[in-house]
Amino acid sequence: MKQLKDDRRKIVVVGSSTGGTEALRVFLGRMPKDAPPILIAQHMPEMFVPSFAARLDGMCAMRVKVAAPLEHIQSGHAYLSPGHSLIALARHGADDCIVLGDAPPVNRHRPSVEVLFHSAAQVLGNRAIGVMLTGMGKDGAAAMLEMKRAGAYNFAQDRASSVVFGMPRAAIELGAVDEVVPLDEMAESVLARIRR
Repeated sequence: MKQLKDDRRKIVVVGSSTGGTEALRVFLGRMPKDAPPILIAQHMPEMFVPSFAARLDGMCAMRVKVAAPLEHIQSGHAYLSPGHSLIALARHGADDCIVLGDAPPVNRHRPSVEVLFHSAAQVLGNRAIGVMLTGMGKDGAAAMLEMKRAGAYNFAQDRASSVVFGMPRAAIELGAVDEVVPLDEMAESVLARIRR
């Protein structure tokens, strides 16, 4: 697979909910070990997050881990939101880092895709790649549009491969999505865009 060493300034942010555990397994499982960093807001009860991250880590080329406060973001790593915190991006000196917060839920969710995507728009601008996977409701749709307006390039999972098409559909209907692709093509589509 083509090396991605020239593309590590990009950061991928992912939102998912119902059906997201399987979607993340497929998406992350097709990423190379040197892929750009990936931050994930997955709606999931806190008690299940560590074992889910460990399971993904065991089957993926990337390192998959539960995000820690003020952790510096590294290529080849996927950071899964803890089930008890809002996850966002911030700048710390010259580096991108993870911020976790215990503020009230946003869109009834904590973690919230809206918070992660809003921070990507503010901190990353055109360095962000957005991915909206299967899920119920519309969490993250408005912030994904904000990302697009800030220069990000956004993907949404298609209806046929989604367990629940709510979150992707909401983002598509807002005009926040640049490409709609099947789950089994998502990783390669994201990588192809980053290499471009």
